[in-house]
Order: sequence, then C-alpha cells, then structure tokens
Amino acid sequence: MPEVIAPPSVRALARQKGIDIEKLAKDIGRTSIAREDVEGGGSAGSPSAGAVPSASTETSYWDVDHAQYGPVSAEPMSRFAQVAAQNMAAAQTLIPAVTHHDSADVSAVEAFRKELKEEAQARGVRLTPLGFHVKALARTLREFPKFNASLSADGKMLFLKDYVHIGIAVDTAHGLMVPVIRDADRKGLWQIARDIADIASRAQERKVRPEEMGGASMTISSLGGIGGEAFTPIVNPPEVAILGITRTAIVPEWDGETFRPVPKVPLDLSYDHRVINGADAARFLGYYAGLIAEPRRMVI
Repeated sequence: MPEVIAPPSVRALARQKGIDIEKLAKDIGRTSIAREDVEGGGSAGSPSAGAVPSASTETSYWDVDHAQYGPVSAEPMSRFAQVAAQNMAAAQTLIPAVTHHDSADVSAVEAFRKELKEEAQARGVRLTPLGFHVKALARTLREFPKFNASLSADGKMLFLKDYVHIGIAVDTAHGLMVPVIRDADRKGLWQIARDIADIASRAQERKVRPEEMGGASMTISSLGGIGGEAFTPIVNPPEVAILGITRTAIVPEWDGETFRPVPKVPLDLSYDHRVINGADAARFLGYYAGLIAEPRRMVI
C-alpha cells in the first residue's frame, strides 16, 4: 500500500487513541488521513464517509491551547451572543442557502428624501433610506407570496403568511438583535420611519420586548452605514429568505449615448433553495429594485 499521508498532530492523536493509522487508511480506502478520520475511528459513520460530524468531533477543532502559540486573553461570550451563535450555526448547517446579487438605482429615493426634508423635520421624523427598503420589501412580499412563507421542520409543508412583518437586524453592544416591524405593508412611510427609530433605539438599550422579536416574514440586514460592496447574509429561520444591503456607490451606467454617474445600492438576497429557485430570486429582486427606482409607486 502507498505511504499514508497524515499530519504529525493526526498521527499523535491516533497513537493516543490506540489506532493503527496504516490499518485505518486501508479500511477507509484512502492514503490521506485527516483528524476527523481518527476522531471517527474510520467507521462508516465518520465525517469522512459523508455523515454529519458529531458534537464531540466538531468541538475538538476548537479545543486548542492557544497560549502555546503566544499571549492571549479571554472574555466570556454573553448568553445572548451564545444563543445567537447557536441559531446561526444551525441555520447554516440545515438550510441549503444561495445568495443572489443585484443593485438598485437610488437617485429617485435620494431626491424624494430631499423633497421631504422639511416635512420630516416638522414631523420630528428621520427619514432614512432604510424606511424605503422596508416599504419596498413589504410590497414585494405581497407580490411574491412564496418568499413570505415558512417551511415545516420535516420539509413537507409550506406555510404561506397573510401578513407582512419585517425584521430589522440591529447591531448592538451586546450582540445582534432582530426586532420586528409589524404589518409593514399596511403602514405609511412616516410610520415605518418612526418604528425603525424606535426599535433601533430600544434595541441599543436592551428594552425590546420578547413579543417584538419573532414572527417576521423576512429580515433586512443593512450594512449601508458601515461599508462593503456585497455579503452573504445567513437566512434567519423559520424565514426562507433575508435581504442584505450594503453601501451605495456611484457607478457609470450607459444610457445609449454616454455613461452617466448613477448611485446604486447593492442588494444581496440569500434564500432557502428548498423553497425558492434562482429564477424566483432574480424576479423578486428585479421587482424590488424597480420599486426603489420609483419610490413614489410605494406611497401612492
């Protein structure tokens, strides 16, 4: 049999477990042995055979004495952050997610916001671009009901929702929170702007009530105020899709005669491929981008 290839750490682990690494390689029919092969003992249920790794196998990868490589310090993860991490890991493991990327022209949104500036001040409301995104998403979910749905745990039933609640991912000092704007499709732009300001402020102060955190039709994760050109947001189960938004950029666009500068906002739609296919996603974002390009359509 050809020479077995295995890192020193893997050979050391095999010795600790009393495993003959040459015999293990012969049993699984490979000459390259990884740590998970040894952890699984080379059985048919080991990760190398295509099974989902066990909790003990997964944990072993992080069970490292980092101090042996240099100075370190440690700080505990908050209970809130631990729960969020577990949920995201489960979502990433169980959902076959795909991300579709597009962009929308925000020229009209910015012009409309400028036009409404004095009225916004008089109302005491800060009219941000996010308000237009919430309104556009609510309208789009009504147009594409399959996105406003949840899949049963066994994957055999799709629950279509006759309401539109939009989750807003809020970055706080104690972790990511996703409070929900209820019945966004039935609210005007001013009310949505008030709701966004309210939940964002209370999220920072940890004053969001438990009943305000669940039941979203879909979530928006906006990094527009921070930066970036694109990302792949993780679907927030039991939702079947999530919309990511990054920083608006001026891009050259050909109008048939010349290039003109156009402010475009990148859009990143991650979706559960068990429910939604690529054509659905393309049509969904195309419709959504059309609403953003003509915001007055959303408030008439």
